Amino acid sequence: MAAFRLPLAARRRHERAGFALYAAAVAGARTPYYYGDLGAPDTFDGRFDLVGLHVILLIDRLRAAAPPGPDLAQAVFDAMFSDMDVTLREMGVGDLSVGKKVRAMWEAFHGRAAAYAAPLESGAADALAAALARNVWRGADPPPGAPAALARVAFAQRADLARQSLDALSAGTVSFQPPASVLAA
Repeated sequence: MAAFRLPLAARRRHERAGFALYAAAVAGARTPYYYGDLGAPDTFDGRFDLVGLHVILLIDRLRAAAPPGPDLAQAVFDAMFSDMDVTLREMGVGDLSVGKKVRAMWEAFHGRAAAYAAPLESGAADALAAALARNVWRGADPPPGAPAALARVAFAQRADLARQSLDALSAGTVSFQPPASVLAA
C-alpha cells in the first residue's frame, strides 16, 4: 500500500466515518478468541498486529470501491494512526519519542499490508499463514494450526467485507464476523 494524502476538505468529510470504521476494526481485533484459542500474544504488539490485519482488510475493501471508497480508506488509515499517537502518549511515551514510534508503526503497518496483499489476492492460504506467523507471533512458535486458522479468518472477513455495501461503509457501519463462527463454518 502506497501512502496517499487527500486534501484537508476531503479528509474532514469522511473523518467521522473513518473513525467509526476504525473503531469497528479495533473491536473485531479485540475478540478474545484470537488471544485465547489462537494464542495470539495479548500484548501491545500482538494487539497492533491484529488491529492492523483488520484495518488492512477494511482498507483493501475501500480502496477497491468506487468513490468515496478510496477517501474512506484514507480516513480509516488516518484514524488508526491518530489513535496510535494518542495511545502512545497515554502509555507515557515522551513527546519527543512519539513521532519516531508512530513512524515505526506506520512502516510496520505498510510492510504487513505489502506482505498480505499478494496472498490475499491470489488465495494463497499457506503464504498468508506464513506471513501472519512471522508478524503476529514475531518469531515465537505459534500454537499448532493457529496461523492457518487466522489466515482462514482473514479470507472469510475479506469475502464478508466485499459483500457489505459502500453506502453502509460510507455511513461508518461495518461488521466483522466472530472468528469462532467463521472457523466453525
